[in-house]
Amino acid sequence: MSIYQIAIDGPSGSGKSTLAKGVSKELGIMYLDTGAMYRTCGLAAVKRGISPKDVDAVTRMLSEMKLEVRFIDGTQHMILDGEDVTGMIRTPEVSMAASDISTLPVIRSAMVDYQRKIASEQSFVIDGRDIASNVLPDAKYKFFLTASAEMRAKRRLAELNERGDFSQSYEEVLRDIELRDKQDSERAAAPLVCVPDAIVIDTSEIDIDQTREALLSHIDE
Repeated sequence: MSIYQIAIDGPSGSGKSTLAKGVSKELGIMYLDTGAMYRTCGLAAVKRGISPKDVDAVTRMLSEMKLEVRFIDGTQHMILDGEDVTGMIRTPEVSMAASDISTLPVIRSAMVDYQRKIASEQSFVIDGRDIASNVLPDAKYKFFLTASAEMRAKRRLAELNERGDFSQSYEEVLRDIELRDKQDSERAAAPLVCVPDAIVIDTSEIDIDQTREALLSHIDE
């Protein structure tokens, strides 16, 4: 079977990762979480005590650190300087650092090059902010997942609570999502956009199973 890519873009909290994982399992192909790559860069900045907005410091960090994506038993693991940090990149502090650091062209260029290399090796479902518009503009399938900020905040809060994290209120999660929306859409390097040939799926009123079925109905592999 030939290699093909399914690109899923959308704003923070729209359910891209959950959908991408489900679709990859259904189709029997790999899932690449590009957001985890930016989160790992954000974690690297936090660990080094540098501002993710400091271009010079981040550029030095990029030349010094070693970031690697490994697939172990079909699951993506993020390796930073030889350490598996997969379980350390989902905190609110790292999320905000990732949002800031991902606006820097030097980071985006490095991550996009790596993502393209990975995607050239086998079929993937890939989610992010700029997959169809920038990383893989020739992807066979392109989708844009969206939902209201309020619904995304409710879902994100539920996810945090399920992991035992009760540190944030609904209002705080909503503010974070609105801030990330602003940063993602206004950044100079590869901003969040819906490409003209993408299929838009609004998940505000449908659950994850319905969303997955809506996407799969457009796949002919």
